[in-house]
Amino acid sequence: MPDEPAPFWRSKSMGEMSKTEWESLCDGCGRCCLNKLIDEDTHQTVFTDVGCKLLDGQSCRCTDYAHRQARVRDCVRLTPRNVRRLSWLPPTCGYRLVAEGRELYWWHPLVSGDPETVHAAGVSVRGRVSASEKDVPDAKLEEYIVSWPGKVPKGAKAKRK
Repeated sequence: MPDEPAPFWRSKSMGEMSKTEWESLCDGCGRCCLNKLIDEDTHQTVFTDVGCKLLDGQSCRCTDYAHRQARVRDCVRLTPRNVRRLSWLPPTCGYRLVAEGRELYWWHPLVSGDPETVHAAGVSVRGRVSASEKDVPDAKLEEYIVSWPGKVPKGAKAKRK
């Protein structure tokens, strides 16, 4: 039985990936679409559980992905160049993992073949977004600081068979 070829995320550099391959690195968790703040004392990025105005908290996807940057002033478009510099990408992020030469988790849709496993593993923001930025003034964002988006959930670590 011949060896199967390595998946594209292991055999290609990020810059060599097609647009479709690049987009498929997104696991659909929605964590990067949560509002973030910079801690004035530590200069560390902290997450809130307030979603971008375009985040659908159920699907964990952008409601206007094609026009997101025109509609959201500080929306960051991930590129092979900037993904390595963005310290706020969650530790579970497919882009971050591939950029660091690490394996994708078992629940990533490219590995599992199922876009629902990111939710089943407790990685996504589904059911965890407490408000939309439309409803929370910037001055109140500190009241919504949470730590979970910067962590790998316990259930996400274990390999499933």
